[in-house]
Amino acid sequence: MSRRMKWVGGVLAVLALAIVLVASKGQDIVLALVGFLIQQRVPVGPNQDVVWASGTDPQGRAPGERPPNVVLILADDLGWNDLSFGGGGVAGGTVPTPRIDSIAAEGAHFVNGYAANGTCAPSRAALMSGRYGTRFGFEFTPTPPFMMQLVGFVGGRTDRLRPALPNEDAEAAPYEDMGMPASEITLAELLAERGYHTVHIGKWHLGRSPGMAPEDQGFAESLLMASGLYLPEDHPDVVNSKQDFDPIDRFLWAAMRFAASFNGGSAFEPDGYLTDYYTQQAVEVIEANKDRPFFLYLAHWAPHTPLQATREDYEALSHIELHRERVYAAMIRSLDRGVGQVLDALERHGLEENTLVLFTSDNGGAGYIGLPEVNAPFRGWKITLFEGGIHVPFFVKWPARIDPGTEVRAPVHHFDMYATAAAAAGAPLPTDRKMDGVDLVPFATGEAEGVPHEALFWRSGASQSALVNGWKLNVSDPPGRSWLFDLEADPNERHDLSRERPDKLAELQKALAAHNADQEESAWPSQVSFPVNVDKDLTRPDAPDDDYIYWSN
Repeated sequence: MSRRMKWVGGVLAVLALAIVLVASKGQDIVLALVGFLIQQRVPVGPNQDVVWASGTDPQGRAPGERPPNVVLILADDLGWNDLSFGGGGVAGGTVPTPRIDSIAAEGAHFVNGYAANGTCAPSRAALMSGRYGTRFGFEFTPTPPFMMQLVGFVGGRTDRLRPALPNEDAEAAPYEDMGMPASEITLAELLAERGYHTVHIGKWHLGRSPGMAPEDQGFAESLLMASGLYLPEDHPDVVNSKQDFDPIDRFLWAAMRFAASFNGGSAFEPDGYLTDYYTQQAVEVIEANKDRPFFLYLAHWAPHTPLQATREDYEALSHIELHRERVYAAMIRSLDRGVGQVLDALERHGLEENTLVLFTSDNGGAGYIGLPEVNAPFRGWKITLFEGGIHVPFFVKWPARIDPGTEVRAPVHHFDMYATAAAAAGAPLPTDRKMDGVDLVPFATGEAEGVPHEALFWRSGASQSALVNGWKLNVSDPPGRSWLFDLEADPNERHDLSRERPDKLAELQKALAAHNADQEESAWPSQVSFPVNVDKDLTRPDAPDDDYIYWSN
């Protein structure tokens, strides 16, 4: 990061925080000022053509002799109930997702697939490193140093019964420096050593400083999401939905722009609606690399807020009455169509049989979008460690190895996708550090006995969780609350057994403490811990007896 960027960032943080501290009214004015300051950091130019590198297999192997291509498709904030696979779907299942569903139907569905965290960036760190992010200090999602204070300022509501708790002693780290250290061996670096051409498209959120950017972390080419609008707010082909009840949404609308950058270059406007644009670029990557092994990491922004859909997708769903639900459903429709176009490109070029396709979401659906069924039947949302926050779609397709319709019920984790892709490519895992992921293909083919993991763990400051042999512990401190669930009998976490089974509670508490003792301290401090209602989305008021957790970030 240049000195000028650091200077602008410092001025921005000071000014924004000053505005928050001195303002007593005029929230829209405050947001507009902060948005203006943020947007000055990154000028956005007109669209630039992206020309993807092409080539042939460096070892001169025939198509049938090459290792499998790897395509990792990551959705952002996709709810468990957003897909029609298994009988779910948006708007009562009236918005089918046949192309995403086909990955599971034609491969393996890992029924109990888990995100690495209840928020986005730590999950991405696990996917790219093959390890718990807490092994290298990646515990909290990077946010601009003033964002949490600003969200708290604009989000004050009389029906919220519990206050946010700022960390008064925290010294904010530069946003650009919050990321995955260069010392981690990313999946891209591992596959590049095996002769793969490596490409990243979309969201990164693992740091922007030198050494942390995609092109510094093993990707030969990177089309980066430089900001988060899907189209300009006033574009004739866009339909917007603003959630005034959500302070995060209000911040995003003020701060975000319509922008991408290529290989670390200057920011420019994408050529079309963001989800469709990423899809088209992914199709072009497949075309350019059909004659050599490639790793494509397609990290969609959809269906993360701000809620924006194309007018065409929106108008195709006229049966949905609630405007925000219709916009959200249209975004899911675009995402599913895009996944289908990627799958079609693989088939068109004769690559389908020998391509490992992995699909998941970085966490569950958000309670702040105001759609209470987004994670049904699970409790909780993004920003919790209840099942709604971390139990995610987890599909793996590899026709050359995995039979269609395979179902695996054992719990698996994001870092297993790293190990699975590495094994498929014939790339040994690093031996100089603790690796947590396990190759899942033998469990999908029946070659492996037992389960991939007897225990899995999660940690984000105040909120922590352990899953050990089917029993799950959720902890939130504050308020000093623990929940215990037998997931085999109660997969939706309805019956807290912490008082009935003190022996099992103590067993999982001990396991969680042992895990934490083996992790690193966070590389940057949490700025604030804030309450999240477990069972009510943000459109509904709190009640005194509601279950709630505190989440640190």
